Amino acid sequence: MVTEFEQRHVDAAAIRALTPTGRLRASINLGNPILASRDPATDEPTGVSVDLARAFAKRLGVGLELVVFESARESVEAVSSEIADTGFFAVDPQRAETIAFTAPYVLIEGFYLVRDDSPVRTLDDIDQAHNRVAVGKGSAYDLFLTRALRAARVVRALKSPEVVQTFIDQQLEVAAGVKQQLEADAKRIGGLRLLDERFMVIRQAMGTPSSRGSAAAEALRHFVEDSKTSGFVARALARHRIEGAQVAPAETV
Repeated sequence: MVTEFEQRHVDAAAIRALTPTGRLRASINLGNPILASRDPATDEPTGVSVDLARAFAKRLGVGLELVVFESARESVEAVSSEIADTGFFAVDPQRAETIAFTAPYVLIEGFYLVRDDSPVRTLDDIDQAHNRVAVGKGSAYDLFLTRALRAARVVRALKSPEVVQTFIDQQLEVAAGVKQQLEADAKRIGGLRLLDERFMVIRQAMGTPSSRGSAAAEALRHFVEDSKTSGFVARALARHRIEGAQVAPAETV
């Protein structure tokens, strides 16, 4: 159930730019369990991003169509190619070439996972030529580590939930991803541990195709800020029992 917060008027031109089909098509990434997953009882998408999509569609006064994907890469491509009108992504310079981002609404920690007997103990041990790091293809971790790592090699799983299995199957040295997903996989498989320190903070934001113009991007930015300051995001995190993520600080729009 979506908790209401004060509705802000949205200019008609911005609504038309955001919803060219008359509905809001929201790209939902099931590859990040902090933001979305399938309800085991109904198999329908549920989560913080779904709640935000519903609330934004209501603010615009239009119907909602969820466009659901299993990976961040597919979800980003849907918005970049305008198959979807908005989506929920980690802010990244490469993605910003085609997507107008809001300020972040949630901050998520990225961690490394290794085997219990691995010599890797700190972040300084990662970027070595003998290390291969599993990441989800097209994920924020993939984009960041592709730029940041100079000696270690990035190995890409098809989607983020498959990172640890790829790490196991290919006998890789390191896996990288959302802390909560890695912790769950480590508990399930055994013999694995997370490093003590995060290697990045994901700034999770909403976005719309850059081609939709400044009015559309501004309306989306206002919605995200209202969602944070009203407590909507915090309530959604609590409702879906999400731990390890925090509401991003409010920003001036």
